[in-house]
Amino acid sequence: MSTTLTLQPGAVTLAQWRAIFDGARVRLDPASAAAVLRSAQTVADIVAKGAPVYGINTGFGKLASVRIEREDLATLQRNIVLSHAAGVGEPMPAPVVRLMMALKLTSLAQGASGIRPETLALLEAFLQHDIVPVIPCQGSVGASGDLAPLSHLASVMIGVGEAFVGGERLPAADALARHGLAPLVLGAKEGLALLNGTQYSTAYALAGLFAITTVFQAALVTGALSVEAAKGSDTPFDPRIHSIRGQRGQITTAATLRTLMQGSAIRESHRDNDVRVQDPYCLRCQPQVMGAAFDVMRQAATTLAIEANGVSDNPLVFTDTNEALSGGNFHAEPVAFAADMLAMAICEIGSISERRTAMLVDPALSGLPAFLTPKPGLNSGFMIPQVTAAALVSENKQRAYPASVDSIPTSANQEDHVSMAAHGARRLLAMAENAANVVGIELLAAAQGCDFHAPLRSSDALEGVRARLRAQVPTLQNDRYFHPDMVAATNLVRSGALAEGLADVLPQVEPLA
Repeated sequence: MSTTLTLQPGAVTLAQWRAIFDGARVRLDPASAAAVLRSAQTVADIVAKGAPVYGINTGFGKLASVRIEREDLATLQRNIVLSHAAGVGEPMPAPVVRLMMALKLTSLAQGASGIRPETLALLEAFLQHDIVPVIPCQGSVGASGDLAPLSHLASVMIGVGEAFVGGERLPAADALARHGLAPLVLGAKEGLALLNGTQYSTAYALAGLFAITTVFQAALVTGALSVEAAKGSDTPFDPRIHSIRGQRGQITTAATLRTLMQGSAIRESHRDNDVRVQDPYCLRCQPQVMGAAFDVMRQAATTLAIEANGVSDNPLVFTDTNEALSGGNFHAEPVAFAADMLAMAICEIGSISERRTAMLVDPALSGLPAFLTPKPGLNSGFMIPQVTAAALVSENKQRAYPASVDSIPTSANQEDHVSMAAHGARRLLAMAENAANVVGIELLAAAQGCDFHAPLRSSDALEGVRARLRAQVPTLQNDRYFHPDMVAATNLVRSGALAEGLADVLPQVEPLA
């Protein structure tokens, strides 16, 4: 993308964070420079006075009582970066690294971290030139900050480690030189400011939120299409039912489902004289389940929007009193809770979607041919795609266990309670991918079910979705190699294509007012 966003530290929107994740270039609002200069001067004043202040002229963690002489302060900052760059595992995905760097950039630019302008400028240059540090994805416990992954970022800034430039993996010094940049010599407190904070956990949680929002919207579409395929009732979506309970998300999702199905000839064909009294929960209770997920997602979005605009390193520099105060903003418990909420939401979104597919392939429940094939027995139809969906749902159930209830002492018991936000956030993209596949399978099954009702048509909105699918995947008449159909359907889910043209219909996940 060629878009360049001007970021105002402390006031970046979720839409801007998503644009950065999608590849937008960034620049800092120049108005932030004054606060950064004042903060750096405060650190310089503290160094000149010589009194021991944590993170500036002392050791770190359990070694905070060790006084460091002025001539060793640059070595102290370099050492903490190198020693803390202890991550393992596969490199973080580039979009998540970019998001993490942007989060760190705007946090430092608020003038509470003691960073010099030239240090901030190098981090900004990484984003502008698409220099992506190679950062192992494992090694953070979510307090005292995301130390290991952020140290790998800081290492590249001082010319150590590796980075991707234009997809090529290079030694850090070569990556910098390719764009005429020089490695930093860190000043007092700068190493600690760079590697301390919740930006790794928050970046992964935001990336998870973005992916889960896309799957959530797709699942509302496929859920409506499944009601059509099963000739289900739209009575459970009557606004009076949801108004009398009062749950905001439930009211919103019921309205969405009603709108998606409005004008359906399939529904009209069985409005009278249908012997069925009630539909299975997977159809009837969609507003209750998806609405609850929507509410949880908005609460998580609220927490993450606040965290993304906060300052979470330590100590924090307050220029009005020339003080550096040591606290615990690096503890990522808010992010851990938000990630756990998102994990539960995407687990349930996939779970109820799989139940709809299971209902559609069962002729006793759906009234459709067994396994949605015109010739069951000779053909297996959708038998095994439903099994795959079940497998993915169970995998997500196993991953949905709350990470935030775990803790393990670190740093010789100085850091004796940690958030595990990094684990909680990092699993979300994989869970969203599992759910996207589950919803993709439902899309195929629901469209196939509607095909049996021809020449009757669904609503204009849902017929547009079917047409989008049928442009890539024809109706299943006889068994064929199924995998490409599933890939195509999941791509429609993952890419947001199912939401095209439905922006005014599908709810958006925004922070609570």
